Amino acid sequence: MDCLEFLRQEALSDVHLTFLDPPFNQGKNYRYFDDEQHPEIYWGWLKEVIGLIYKATADGGAIYFMQREKNVGWMMKVLEETGWTFQNLIIWKKFTSAVPCDFRFGKQYQVIIFATKGEKPRVFNKLRIDYPLRPNYKYKRPTGIYVTDVWDDIKELTSGYFAGDEALRDEKGSRIHTQQSPVALLLRIILSSTRPGDLVFDPFAGTGTTLVVAKQLKRRAIGVEIDPDYVKLIKWRLNAMREADNVLKYRNYYRFTPNLDKIWPNSHSSYATP
Repeated sequence: MDCLEFLRQEALSDVHLTFLDPPFNQGKNYRYFDDEQHPEIYWGWLKEVIGLIYKATADGGAIYFMQREKNVGWMMKVLEETGWTFQNLIIWKKFTSAVPCDFRFGKQYQVIIFATKGEKPRVFNKLRIDYPLRPNYKYKRPTGIYVTDVWDDIKELTSGYFAGDEALRDEKGSRIHTQQSPVALLLRIILSSTRPGDLVFDPFAGTGTTLVVAKQLKRRAIGVEIDPDYVKLIKWRLNAMREADNVLKYRNYYRFTPNLDKIWPNSHSSYATP
């Protein structure tokens, strides 16, 4: 289902967190979306989407809006015009090799704007991680470090040297969705801005990473996806709960977070390998 059609029904309410990762309007070949529109048309469409999400969001609720770095100005504009309060510009620095360019530095990061409905977030859990220190550092950090607005510890799902088993692939081994978000990214976002039982919304659900992580963290979740093949994939993924999607492998990394058991119920669910 188209997310704008869904949002216009105004059946959604009391959303506590939205992860917004729309098509970037950079000419990719999508079956159900024109990814090469005039900027005014594209951002006008996104503005309506974001405005309706704001209307459906509970006071203090959060949105994490991921986009290209060149579009930060547009992002700030549509968020401000639809009522959101800016909190952070997060830099997700990826592990992959930057694609070289003849006339500028290669890009190695994605931007994510964290904004809220109201001046202060309803929930903001200060996460501490067991970040690896360089061997030449003089002092160790026995209780970890707080997560900042630079996320350089979450790997992008890709191919080649950096390939892993989390990326979904077809029978030929090709990526099913090249923009699939990693479990670790949604784990951080959901842990930061929700409590168990809260409602998480993803209007461009893709392969369902947001829903898969929310389910494991005991959050309620609603996802909208226009591509029927991806809808089938999401349903399969939620039922299969692959070992590659198991968030428990990251729990030790966050063990220094205050009140971790309250925001991350320590459930030992079984996982099936497809």
